[in-house]
Amino acid sequence: MMHVVKLSDGSCVPALGQGTWYLGDVSERRKDEIAALRSGIEAGMTLIDTAEMYGNGRSESLVGEAIRPYDRSTLFLVSKVLPPNANRKRLMTSLDASLARLGTDYLDLYLYHWRGSTSLAETVACLEKAKAQGKIRAWGVSNFDLDDMEELWGVPNGRNCVVNQVLYHMGSRGIEYSLLPWMREHDVALMAYCPLAQAGRLSCDLFGHPVVQKIAQQYRASPAQIALAWVIRETGTIAIPRTGKKEHALLNADAGKIVLSTEDMTEIDRIFLPPTRKEPLDIE
Repeated sequence: MMHVVKLSDGSCVPALGQGTWYLGDVSERRKDEIAALRSGIEAGMTLIDTAEMYGNGRSESLVGEAIRPYDRSTLFLVSKVLPPNANRKRLMTSLDASLARLGTDYLDLYLYHWRGSTSLAETVACLEKAKAQGKIRAWGVSNFDLDDMEELWGVPNGRNCVVNQVLYHMGSRGIEYSLLPWMREHDVALMAYCPLAQAGRLSCDLFGHPVVQKIAQQYRASPAQIALAWVIRETGTIAIPRTGKKEHALLNADAGKIVLSTEDMTEIDRIFLPPTRKEPLDIE
């Protein structure tokens, strides 16, 4: 059974959710993508991550259609605000547009997509206002490195951040050196995007490595399932793989049942080396 991650605001979410980057971009795939999202929901991946940036809102609209048959209270919806909109003049307008496309009156989590020119104090104040109005239940950030998080912690209400969403997979482990330990210490959950390295498109073929394939055979699983099980191996980590195919969504959900052994971890560490120094934050 898939384990859950408890956020610092008390919310409990599944360790495996669903990403939607690039979904909704091709009208011919819409039916299949909606079926994939619904299959994922029914398999327990009730957290769905999207953003106003994805397809200029098309992804949010797709999610809105996909979730229509479900009880809203059983879902955990995440969206993101773009940096140019993360200010007093534009954040509420952006948020209202996202809510309209999703067909809901609140988000469970709203993320600042990446840092822009607006001061963190102003952005946090806007997020807190949205929370006070009931339009969002909680907020977090995305693509924030250690210095960004430390600065955030110094602004009023900055410590209300519950999640930092960053790129993380077997082949991109730089956050383990200093960012991830800081997040663990300060009770900020990790939400890992591109946990499968986009099936090799991020210059890292996780699926094709013989060691990953060997471990997959031992568990009668796919290499993708092993990669996902590895990402969520520690408490406090959520992975949001993206797929537009129903069969892949079901396989992703089943990865939550796999518990890798110490020996498996050691083998993976040997081929995908943990960081030995601070590395620049990977961003895709």
